[in-house]
Amino acid sequence: METNLILEGFKFMGLGMATVFAFLVILILMINLMSIIIHKYFPEPQAGNVITNAPTASANKNNKDNKKIIAAITAAITRHRQA
Repeated sequence: METNLILEGFKFMGLGMATVFAFLVILILMINLMSIIIHKYFPEPQAGNVITNAPTASANKNNKDNKKIIAAITAAITRHRQA
């Protein structure tokens, strides 16, 4: 009984590729299902429900900190160029 090794190789290659393809299809389906479940039970907060006063207070503080940082960087660059 003679077997064609090239034909057997193609059979194994097809079986391996089919297995990987099936795994990837199942993976994509499970990720989509998980996304649907998460969005159903844990919805994103709406823009109208967010408190608007809290971010402005921290934004003003960050703006003042940024101005101090920019001034320090500018002074350091000026000092470096003079040296």
